[in-house]
Amino acid sequence: MIIAQAVALVIGFLLDLLLGDPNFFLHPIRLMGRSISLTEKGIRAVLPKNGAGETAGGIIMVIIIIVFAGAVPTAVLFLLYRRDIILGTAAESIICYFMISARSLGKEGNKIYSSLLQKKINLAREQVSMIVGRDTERLDDEGITRAAVETIAENTCDGVVAPIIYMALGGAVAGCIYKAINTMDSMVGYKNEKYRRFGTAAAKLDDAANYFPSRIAAFLMILSSYMLGFDGKNAAYIHSRDKRKHESPNSAQTESVAAGALRIRLGGDAYYFGELHRKPYIGDDIKDIKYDNIKQTSRIMYLTAIICTAVCAAAKITLGCLI
Repeated sequence: MIIAQAVALVIGFLLDLLLGDPNFFLHPIRLMGRSISLTEKGIRAVLPKNGAGETAGGIIMVIIIIVFAGAVPTAVLFLLYRRDIILGTAAESIICYFMISARSLGKEGNKIYSSLLQKKINLAREQVSMIVGRDTERLDDEGITRAAVETIAENTCDGVVAPIIYMALGGAVAGCIYKAINTMDSMVGYKNEKYRRFGTAAAKLDDAANYFPSRIAAFLMILSSYMLGFDGKNAAYIHSRDKRKHESPNSAQTESVAAGALRIRLGGDAYYFGELHRKPYIGDDIKDIKYDNIKQTSRIMYLTAIICTAVCAAAKITLGCLI
């Protein structure tokens, strides 16, 4: 079973590299998103609309979604593995494939890069708005590039390294639970009037779930920077200096590596829901930000993903053989 999970992880990762994230209505992440929206509406309709009710509602939603995200794949895989190990491995491979988003992350970055090269700033602004949480209406081409680099760097953990690590630890079921937590945070983990209390539980749980993966991702990104010929030494230095320069305990871990490896400055003030948020800079502006930084960050992300998958699969197979 352990070896089957390792094989499923590798197959899922390879499918993602070859095919990218499929865009169809039964995608597990989409189903999670719909479940989160429906659960939120149901809870808000029942609980009192005050501080205590909002906080309790957020906790109840987290419990419901995690149980749902874990129970469904557990039931499916249990039935399929009982019937046939190959059938179970195939199903687990497909679920692993859905949980990893390296190809789609690189693809979105490449679309923004191409639009910037063609001086289609409005299109690039629209494209970057699909992958970032900040307001993009005020961004110029440099701001768009910076936002894209930051998002690719941050999602090297959320969309790639973290799900791979959790699937190495607990198979596709653990990957589904992680992605449910991450999806909840992306939908309700905002510090605005609507979600300041309701989204607290989801945001805190996402911080906890990404605590160790973000640090592993940063280490692997530094290693990848060395291997790709970027400034690995500066990546390690900026990471040690700036890894805590973010409200999130995790986001600056990988962003600081990208800033150091490319010798650019990221971070700074940004607008969210029309409100200006003061944010510290990450990295030093040794070089001006260029469109190529988007593709360079994607290269670091891809190599990091490959190394992470290889190490996790090898460790899991070794464990399976020893047991």
